[in-house]
Amino acid sequence: MARRKLAGLRVLVTGASQGIGRALVAEAAKRGAKVLAAARSAELLGYLATEVRGAGGTIETVVADVTSPEGRQAMVDAATRHFGGLDVLVNNAGIGATGHFMDSDPGVLRQIFETNFFGLTETTRVFLPLLKQGTTPAIVNISSVVGKRALPARSLYSSSKFAVAGFSEAIRAELAKDGIDVLVVSPGLTQTNFSQNMLEQKAKLQLDHLRGMTSEQVAAATLRALERGTVDVTLTLQGKLLVLVNRFFPWFVDWKAKKTVRGLFADEIAAREAARAAAE
Repeated sequence: MARRKLAGLRVLVTGASQGIGRALVAEAAKRGAKVLAAARSAELLGYLATEVRGAGGTIETVVADVTSPEGRQAMVDAATRHFGGLDVLVNNAGIGATGHFMDSDPGVLRQIFETNFFGLTETTRVFLPLLKQGTTPAIVNISSVVGKRALPARSLYSSSKFAVAGFSEAIRAELAKDGIDVLVVSPGLTQTNFSQNMLEQKAKLQLDHLRGMTSEQVAAATLRALERGTVDVTLTLQGKLLVLVNRFFPWFVDWKAKKTVRGLFADEIAAREAARAAAE
């Protein structure tokens, strides 16, 4: 993996209007990168552009949805028109949902994969010709700790991020011949409005995102990994601990997860056992 300086590099960030994406744009511009910010909201992109330019940064924006061929082509056209190409693609756009699989709407799983996986893979596909011609080119895929160890009530989101991890590992080897690095960054709990934008929130087990890292901290860690050429980064102490324990003691994580779920559904379990006893 190559070390690189961000100053002067042409960087595209998807999902750039809020949260981690917005922080990535601001921090990359602060470090001297030429940033193309992509998102669905023209209004939020306008606010971001004003802020970055006010701080002396270089930014262009493009309204685009990563799930549509037209949106992906609009990003390619914008990168070519404004910067003459691209050096770093940051696949950050993502959506989520919580709740148990059996209670979820089948359409929600497909929608999550459409953005988190297919949007990411197809955005990567259309930018490969530009990246092959780039300076110290890299693809940064923003994943999640639950893309390394799935947790109950996060099956839909976790499965999409596991898919991202598998895709990233495969193309990392494939693109080595083209000099394109592939990095995966897996944040843990992050203080964003991601939870408010979820497609479904049906989980009894709630996670306190306010206890997590800030978007700015995630952005700084991501860009630091990009500069150093670090292949895989897991963020937050809790996230690193979860991955570490799961590596050596996966049975313990399974036991803990099952125990937590049984505790949350103790009344339901007791009612079912009472019904069985009465039937006997």
